Amino acid sequence: MTAAQVLADWVCDAQPHDLPDEVKHAVGRHLLDGVGVTIAAARLGVGGPGWAVAHELSGPPQARSLTGRDRMSAPAAAMGTAVREHALDFDDTHAGGLVHPTVTVLPAAFAVGQERSASGAQVLVSAALGLETACRLGAVSPHGFHARGLHATAVVGPLAAATTAGRLMGLPAARLVDALGIAGSSSGGLLEFLDSAADTKSLHPGSASFAGILAARLAAAGATGPPSVLEGTRGVYATLSDRAADLDVLTTELGTRWEVTRIGIKPYPNCQLMHVTLDAVTAAVGDVAIDPADIVAIETHVHPDSSPFVCGEHTGTAAPRSTYDAKFDLPWSVAALLHDGAVTVDTYTEESIARTAVAATAGLVHVVAAPSQRPAAAASGRAVLTLRDGRVLTGEVAGSKGTAGFPMTDAEVLAKFIGNCAGHPRAHELAHRVMDLTAETDLTSVHDLAYRIASDPRDTAN
Repeated sequence: MTAAQVLADWVCDAQPHDLPDEVKHAVGRHLLDGVGVTIAAARLGVGGPGWAVAHELSGPPQARSLTGRDRMSAPAAAMGTAVREHALDFDDTHAGGLVHPTVTVLPAAFAVGQERSASGAQVLVSAALGLETACRLGAVSPHGFHARGLHATAVVGPLAAATTAGRLMGLPAARLVDALGIAGSSSGGLLEFLDSAADTKSLHPGSASFAGILAARLAAAGATGPPSVLEGTRGVYATLSDRAADLDVLTTELGTRWEVTRIGIKPYPNCQLMHVTLDAVTAAVGDVAIDPADIVAIETHVHPDSSPFVCGEHTGTAAPRSTYDAKFDLPWSVAALLHDGAVTVDTYTEESIARTAVAATAGLVHVVAAPSQRPAAAASGRAVLTLRDGRVLTGEVAGSKGTAGFPMTDAEVLAKFIGNCAGHPRAHELAHRVMDLTAETDLTSVHDLAYRIASDPRDTAN
């Protein structure tokens, strides 16, 4: 059997009772986080072009995008949700695969779930299987897609979305293999945006979730895909990864070892690869009151796999080229943290990135390569700040907050969600419905609340 056939058999055979309670709880946390960052993007008006195009596609009234009111085709609805969910770069990350799992799985689960009038329990199971698929597909070749110049989420996203959609559609295993084979031909996602002010990365999940649902539909209609889509000589890994691939990571212990429980939740709305450095700088400062003008040098130790993405030639030498570019600028983000005492969604606005004082501090950042056997997103961090009076402040952390080794508590995840909802009085109600999704007969109430909260944070009407 090929890897796709093994995966498809597992997805089709899995029963709700096969999911341990810890897995269900983890899936609930990630769906909650995904809903929250989507609401935040809607409130802030981010992701507008992708959202507008998704709605222009329209189609039969099958589903609504999360935070939207109008119904459209399920693929279009998923696209609208996905581009907003990823627009702030505040969505979750699986360090082992360096993928954003929820951003292609939640949109597919919610859109096809509406189309199929699925219960909350059915949506939860499909999301769990899709998330596990995304994590494992990325971990088969850690950092391999990025090393080839591709966005790993955009590579594995169509296959994860196809898995999620196929499960909700009730595809038999043979047809799901076809769906995976078809979806693999849509894998891609160039990282060329790193050398410009473009925000194409935020569009990748929209295309991936759309393509995944389309692949499942094509398979249901009789279209076929290569069962060797993953391990074939012209398959996903041979073609799109620049590092060795171990397919056993995908197929071994399916249903007994759950990577879903190892997905990290972001405390900062920027590239995951700089989080550990921000944590190290925070640890260095501690309770010391520092005037950024008194800093003469900032030394940061960064994993070599992280540097090309967050320490490029442009970083630290000039102001970020766009608000999205700033999210991949480690020196500037470190400087903003030192000036503001925090990094939030307000850090990355047009006004904020234009601050000359922050740019000057960013110019003090020196990056030291810190090789490690651990994946870049799970690496340790170190920062050394030298002050004008001769004091040297050092901060070291074993990993970044929110990752599997240092997870956020449920209370912290809820606090992030409430903050993304701008403290809306009905945010707690929505959080309860998402975390207890198995009690929902369908997704209507979840979508109604998300739309209400995103549309008017002051609205308290029932």
